[in-house]
Amino acid sequence: MQIFKTGGGSVLKVLLVDDEHFILQGLKVLINWEKEGFIIAGTASDGYEALDFLKNNSVDLIIADVNMPVISGLRLLQKIRDEKLSDAYFVILSGYAEFSYAQEAMRYKCIDYILKPVEKEQLLETLHKVSGLAANKEKKNKASQKMERAFLARNLIAVTGGKYDDVNLECIRKQMRFEGGIRYIEIELAENMLDDEMSDDEKRACQRKLFEVCIEYLNDYADYCVFDVSGIEKIYDIGFLYCDFMSEESLETEKEYLENFLSFIRSEAKIPVIMLAGKKVDDISNIAKSYSTACILRSCQGFKNSKDIYYYDEEVQVSNNGAILCKKEIDSLLTAVEQNEPIEIMKAVDCFFEEIQKTGGIYPGGGIQNLNINYLIFQLVHLATRQDDNVNQEEILRVISEHSFKKGIGRGSRGHILNFAREYAEYLAQLRKNVSRGVLAEVEREIKSNFADNLTLKGLSEKYYVNSAYLGQLFRKQYGCSFKDYLNQVRLDEAAKLLVHSDKKIYQVAEETGYHNLDYFVNKFISAKGCTPAKYRRKART
Repeated sequence: MQIFKTGGGSVLKVLLVDDEHFILQGLKVLINWEKEGFIIAGTASDGYEALDFLKNNSVDLIIADVNMPVISGLRLLQKIRDEKLSDAYFVILSGYAEFSYAQEAMRYKCIDYILKPVEKEQLLETLHKVSGLAANKEKKNKASQKMERAFLARNLIAVTGGKYDDVNLECIRKQMRFEGGIRYIEIELAENMLDDEMSDDEKRACQRKLFEVCIEYLNDYADYCVFDVSGIEKIYDIGFLYCDFMSEESLETEKEYLENFLSFIRSEAKIPVIMLAGKKVDDISNIAKSYSTACILRSCQGFKNSKDIYYYDEEVQVSNNGAILCKKEIDSLLTAVEQNEPIEIMKAVDCFFEEIQKTGGIYPGGGIQNLNINYLIFQLVHLATRQDDNVNQEEILRVISEHSFKKGIGRGSRGHILNFAREYAEYLAQLRKNVSRGVLAEVEREIKSNFADNLTLKGLSEKYYVNSAYLGQLFRKQYGCSFKDYLNQVRLDEAAKLLVHSDKKIYQVAEETGYHNLDYFVNKFISAKGCTPAKYRRKART
């Protein structure tokens, strides 16, 4: 047996099998194989040599003589299929006398036969046929892989959010490895990218670019990166499940690995980003705990000095070395916030900072001040949950994040905390108002009438004079999903109706239901309906 090696390239590999040496040589020189997109990976003089070759090598096409001693081409094909040695395309070489054997071979997924003596045109015709089949196969494989990745991503999001069952976990454990500690890393646009000068579409485009760069860097571990984990408007996040084995394989410490990852993202994407590293856990089933701590970091970072990477273990901790908690002053501030008393809020903030100054933690971002602000934020979350048991903690943390960044005001300064406390008091007051039914009814009518428009939670909140965060809370409470998910559901239901009751093209259906990106529409449709729009239409009409 001869084996011919070549460099890389997306060519189809061929195995030639014939007991007549001159035929093998003739086939090799008959055409320019590389020009046609093929390369001869090996030759075999009988069926057994071919079987041995296939046990250690993969090929895309096998061309074999039907009439060989010991083991015929037909028997070779049977054994390959029965023993599942290869799913390569199979072509029979046959004379006129063996044509009946060639016909028999078709039953074993033989795609074609070539009459001897082999002519150049006939061989080229067969190779072109194989090229077309291979291209279609590759296209289908890519589509299948895309669906599998989407399914895996949905399971990861479910587990990360703490809303999962054994099926979700089983799927993840089968396809991914988790060794050592696991940490949820949130990769998000830096503070200066989140101003009102950029449109939501521009921010979403930046998010998409970040995801593509992350996938490029992670390579074999691309599945550990998930797009839009939170699913919340105004949070343009990429989730990354860091595992200890990743840095170990790179011969780096965890910090070195994440710093290099971050450096690559910034260099390739040309977008300022930060990382929020949640608390490390010991098993994927506990990743929701790590995720929740990353969300807390998202809320706390607006009160702290700017960093590239925030670690929960470093940023949010109660010190054991005598750090002072100004509990009395914070409790007074919490009472004033709960009662929405602006004057009392100002007094409480003044008292808080006077006490901080006494303890020596007067500088923004100082250790003692961090400790106290962390305690304040935790208590503010509890205040909101007391107003409504069904309020989503992550939504509250988002509200805190949105209100914690103030241009022109020092992080963690007196003015910063005062403004934040007043705004949060207003949020709580609105949360207490029993307006959910009236507002939601109006918003629901708006969505169903104008679902194809560029509807946003912010735009609707301004139109109906309600806080956007509070409106988001109402949606989750009423419908069990986010505003974005509800809007997508309405759009996809309308798309399904158009597919069944009209002959409009798929792209036209997408446009008329508010989707201006066809690939995005198809992916969303598959996720919601379990099949492509075209297949959905065919099923409905049969």
